[in-house]
Amino acid sequence: MNKENLKNKLSALSLSMFRKDFFGIYHGSISAKTESNRFIINTKEAIFDALDSSSLIELYYKKDYRWNQASIDSNIHYSIYSQISDAKFICFSMPPFTTAYSLDHNIITPKDYFGYRELGSIDIVDPRSFDDWYDRASSEIAYYFQSKKTDIMVIRGYGVYTFNRDIHEMAKKIAILEKSCRLLLLDNTKNDSVFD
Repeated sequence: MNKENLKNKLSALSLSMFRKDFFGIYHGSISAKTESNRFIINTKEAIFDALDSSSLIELYYKKDYRWNQASIDSNIHYSIYSQISDAKFICFSMPPFTTAYSLDHNIITPKDYFGYRELGSIDIVDPRSFDDWYDRASSEIAYYFQSKKTDIMVIRGYGVYTFNRDIHEMAKKIAILEKSCRLLLLDNTKNDSVFD
């Protein structure tokens, strides 16, 4: 797949996810592996509803000056790409219902059909201390994916990391997760109001 086509796919997905409030204006990251030792990722200054060629940068695994312009999540994406061969696309997002649900729960067990069929139960990972999270994140996230044999990770109060070989499957999984968490929160609200 040519790099311009990859950039267009990342841009289109980014806009869609921004409209769903999965990305903030400057919050989140999205990338695509281009070769065995490089990947395209958004820059630090990327605005997710208008990703263009100047908002995406190609990084080599060997760090150089370009890493200074790249997303704060670049080390995490690099760690996943270098350790997991199935990772062709990676996304970090902060879908509001999933993130809110993660604050008070340890596991997500969807009650809706699509969530149940596509996701099953998902553990919520506690990052413990936010003070040193970015120092630990690149190794802990890749380790979690490998040890749990999964392609999605929900981190309490932080957001969702996911990877896939197919960009559309990755987006679908995030959307289903967010819808399932929204339904769970609505169900909890309904149950709480019964006792009021």
